[in-house]
Amino acid sequence: MRFALWFLVAAVLALLVLVWTFGRAEMAQVTEGADPYGTAFTLVDQNGAPVTEAVLRSRPTALFFGFTHCPDVCPTTLYELSGYQKALKEKGESFGIVFVTVDPERDTPEILKTYVSALSSDITAVTGAPDAVAAMLKGYGAYSRKVEQGDDYTMDHTASVILLDRTGRFVGTIAYGEDPKTAEGKLERLVTL
Repeated sequence: MRFALWFLVAAVLALLVLVWTFGRAEMAQVTEGADPYGTAFTLVDQNGAPVTEAVLRSRPTALFFGFTHCPDVCPTTLYELSGYQKALKEKGESFGIVFVTVDPERDTPEILKTYVSALSSDITAVTGAPDAVAAMLKGYGAYSRKVEQGDDYTMDHTASVILLDRTGRFVGTIAYGEDPKTAEGKLERLVTL
């Protein structure tokens, strides 16, 4: 009886080891073959040059969705990101900032160029046809909605920064108003991935 019980325990343990081993192997295959975050897109940058998802796969990237008429969230976020970017460059590290407009009706390449050049020469601003921009936003899980304000309008949109590693895979976010030390730590980790 005791021998049978020990045999049963050994068999269960052997089965668990096999399941764990094969499970890890399958998970590694899934992870290695995983597509980068988001979807393919073809839009234009602030210079009017074509830009695709490759811009998010050349180096670690902070991806932010906003618009140039934004009164506070967008300029604050881009200003903070460019400050972190500059500080990390001084340490020999780098990450890209990609700013995608949620208001392509107003945000032409020329307007985006003026807007981002005031902050940094190392920000890629992206716009395009409204339906193409909307498809890109949807593919990256970003929200935007036009909010009428009398004769004008504003845009409600996702305010978090999406962090992508150098292969375009999602690795985290920085929330609007997040503690600066926490945000800096996330970006320092990002550049090492």
